[in-house]
Amino acid sequence: MGISETLETTNLISGAIEAPRYSCALGGAYATAVGIFGTVPILHSGAGCGIGQLFGQFYAGGQNAGGPFGGTSTPCSSLVEEHVIFGGEKKLGNLIKSTTELVNGELFAIISGCVPSLIGDDVESVVRAFKEKNPGIPIIHVNTSGFAGTSYDGYEYFFDAVINQLLEETAKEKGLVNVFGIVPSQHIFWKGEANAIKKLLERIGLKPNLIVGEFDALKNLKKIPAAEHNIVLSSWIGHKTAQKLEEKFGTPYISFPGVPVGPKQTSEFLRVVGERLGVSSDLIEDLIATEEKRAYRFAEYIGDVLLIARPHPYFAVVADSNSAVSITKYLANEVGYLPDIVQITDNPPEEARELIHEELTAGLETPAWPEIIYEVDAYRIRENLKDRNFMFLLASSLETFISGPEFNAIHLTVSFPSYDRVILERSYAGFSGGLTLMEDIMSKYAGPL
Repeated sequence: MGISETLETTNLISGAIEAPRYSCALGGAYATAVGIFGTVPILHSGAGCGIGQLFGQFYAGGQNAGGPFGGTSTPCSSLVEEHVIFGGEKKLGNLIKSTTELVNGELFAIISGCVPSLIGDDVESVVRAFKEKNPGIPIIHVNTSGFAGTSYDGYEYFFDAVINQLLEETAKEKGLVNVFGIVPSQHIFWKGEANAIKKLLERIGLKPNLIVGEFDALKNLKKIPAAEHNIVLSSWIGHKTAQKLEEKFGTPYISFPGVPVGPKQTSEFLRVVGERLGVSSDLIEDLIATEEKRAYRFAEYIGDVLLIARPHPYFAVVADSNSAVSITKYLANEVGYLPDIVQITDNPPEEARELIHEELTAGLETPAWPEIIYEVDAYRIRENLKDRNFMFLLASSLETFISGPEFNAIHLTVSFPSYDRVILERSYAGFSGGLTLMEDIMSKYAGPL
């Protein structure tokens, strides 16, 4: 199969989209706040925004509950027609006051949605007035009207608010690195990925500040300016945050196309990080040698199933760019599977697509390069999968019901939304992450050889 690429994307303004693979900007900021333990989101929006995100972000992110500050327990101004006419500023002020009195949080994040933006509520002045009366209570405002972008934009807006309203210049701390690009809920393996990356960086003597999935929310956020470097695990998500931190605090950043999956990607990740941060190459190579030996030895246990039951099958991927690149590279470069088609669902900007294209072509060791399509519309995604050669479909739960007789493919959910898997700390990150991926794939067809 020759290399081909489709850059046509559903028109996000004039065209209707069937089941896009993300929520609105409010949803992304909301999920990010909930994913930084100790942060209390306060929604200034209609009540439906909060309950909608419980189903549309948290449940879709691996059947996860919203936790103590997410879902039905989230403070919300619950704006109605009265507030559209007369404004909701007074109600928001009362809500902030009562929430900070009743809820024991480390940081309070006011996240405003479509209605206050449309009616012109001056949320900044409400928050400023509260700060003046209560200087000891950390609080920020994240302006995320629904028409301001997607969940991925909401992630950036959250950290933009943190940088502008919370962070101060501080001395650099040797070995401290921040990690960005993993979006809570939107990346369904976010908790496990964050933990795996943290452990990898700790093993080479660094002090990783993952922020998401960690306790001590306020402490970790305030440490951001002290980092020597920022690491961005995405071809585009988190780049605006890293660029702003470089401009404001002089912190350089390193970017990768996604979270590394398997020995090859993880070894490359560690070598690049080690070189940039001055980590001993002997320490890096010793760790790589130890972990590669273990990963490849354990891979031998699936050798018979791999070579006898399903030798070199074609596969298809439908996922966000982070997941799609890492999973495709692992299956092609280390397992010997053949990529048929890769559909990218997070609508990355043009400059990121060049890097993604390079990773999915020049970055693959395969005799069969995939067709690369950028698509967010579920109907078009299904149409693009018809009349293909793939045996495995690694996609979202939206594709669960199209992998039957019509497609004759084995389906595994690896991307958002994930309604058919409960995901706590499971992930495919790191040296052993590829083994976990192969366990999941092969368990779909395990049986007598």
